[in-house]
Amino acid sequence: MADVPKTQCAVQLVGPDELVLNTSKEIIAPGQHQILCRVEVVGLCFSDLKLLKQFSSHVRKSGIISGIDPGVLKEIPSYVPGRKPTVPGHEAVVKIEAVGPGVENFKPGQRCLVQADYRWLRTANSNAAFGYNFEGALQEYVLMDERVILSPEGESVLMPFSEELSDSAVALVEPWACVENAYASKERQNLKTDGRMLVVADSEIAEDVFGNLLNRYGRPAQITWLASSAEPAGLDVEVKRAANISELTDAGYDDVIYFGSVPETAEALFAKVAAQGLFNIVLCGGKFGRDVVTPVGRVHYGGIRLIGTATSDPAESMKIIPRTGEIRNGDKINIIGAGGPMGMMHVIRNICQGVEGVSIFAGDVDDNRLAALTKIAAPLARKNSVEYKPYNSTRNKIEGAFDYTALMAPIPDLVAASVHSSSRRGIINIFAGIAATVTARVNLDGYIDKRLYFIGTSGSVLDDMKQVLAKVESAQLDTNVSVAAVCGLEGAIEGIRAVENRLIAGKIIVYPACKGLGLVPLKELGEKMPEVAECLNNGLWTRQAEQKLLDTKWR
Repeated sequence: MADVPKTQCAVQLVGPDELVLNTSKEIIAPGQHQILCRVEVVGLCFSDLKLLKQFSSHVRKSGIISGIDPGVLKEIPSYVPGRKPTVPGHEAVVKIEAVGPGVENFKPGQRCLVQADYRWLRTANSNAAFGYNFEGALQEYVLMDERVILSPEGESVLMPFSEELSDSAVALVEPWACVENAYASKERQNLKTDGRMLVVADSEIAEDVFGNLLNRYGRPAQITWLASSAEPAGLDVEVKRAANISELTDAGYDDVIYFGSVPETAEALFAKVAAQGLFNIVLCGGKFGRDVVTPVGRVHYGGIRLIGTATSDPAESMKIIPRTGEIRNGDKINIIGAGGPMGMMHVIRNICQGVEGVSIFAGDVDDNRLAALTKIAAPLARKNSVEYKPYNSTRNKIEGAFDYTALMAPIPDLVAASVHSSSRRGIINIFAGIAATVTARVNLDGYIDKRLYFIGTSGSVLDDMKQVLAKVESAQLDTNVSVAAVCGLEGAIEGIRAVENRLIAGKIIVYPACKGLGLVPLKELGEKMPEVAECLNNGLWTRQAEQKLLDTKWR
């Protein structure tokens, strides 16, 4: 700790939409089981804005309810749930400076990529995370705890990487891994065999139809039955009868099946679907006749899924569920908000995925962002023989329907609009983090008739990070194509506001070591830092540019 100062510069979120630059935040020496890391680089993310706006109401800012001894949490100064000020920033590369007594798996000097999601530590509606209820990387040093950052299987969220890579390229593995997870996520195609099922019926349930569902897709541990007709005989499952919806447990059922077409009933039942749960609507020949209030935010943050059939057979709905969220041969893909940092990644990922016959339609409302995207995406599309069509969605209407829609903008109405613009068997990927409490009025009659499927994921898992890191280390993927601006901590708040106002088409990379460095878009480097600009590759960020930046007076 001899070379570590007593205080540091840090960006803190102290309340909803309240960011401050603290130039004298205490650096706490690592205690038992703790690790002090120096932050090498951190990327700014649109997800930081969700935390910024929601603060203590964000699902990952709340307290941990399981997965770790509460007494351990009290020993960790960087655990800041609820209304405690936090430090945002989760796309990070750190270097271990010092370790406390009892640390067994880490040693000073290691450079590591941070995996931000602590999925084994549950909050009420999500999981703990670095940069949320644990302080993140928008500071010079961050304190971590070995008892938090090791999974129950012994895997670490700190991942060493090749010394040949730039810190920026490695930090950007995290957002690229979130993109990868959005497509690679494995979908549950069966009933949850150890789960709780809820059956509600406004229509008759044919005994053989329901028995066939369980025979083909598995039996839950328990069924709660709310219907005028008796449950079928011989189910070999514990059945509890309920009298009305109001007595049912909110978020209490892994599989909810509704036989009927009363919109008010469907709307009430959404609240009963558990996290990662499946809602199967069986219209039995009826129609809702109006748009249905649908919790689209829970598709992303709660992992809930919605399927349906116009018939009386719930097994027909189960056939809709894809194995993963991957794009398919021949898909006509619409990426809405393609000019933003995450949209750019989706475009590049799908162009380079090697799926035959796909066409990419990249929509945005900003011509400058589209131009910046096209400068990178068009050559890649030509190289991979992929049709690429950028369009300004305020002026251009694309003819025909889309097989796959990826939504980058957290606007509920866009989810509803995507139902109308989707082709039969279309997938709508709600990538944008619409808050878990947010709903949209969705034409579920059309959704069910077209056999559509909403998918949504939040964050990434360690395997996603490892796969993307391997691509970067093998030079299969250059994540630095995403970099659009650099700054020090003094420019980070301006950078966050630039992300909020969509002023920069790409990722903003923060170098805490660059004291006093304000926000500098790459296109302005020639004027402001010509020696760094000379190290760019056709305007793109490089390892050499990063090193030159760190070697200048900013260091």
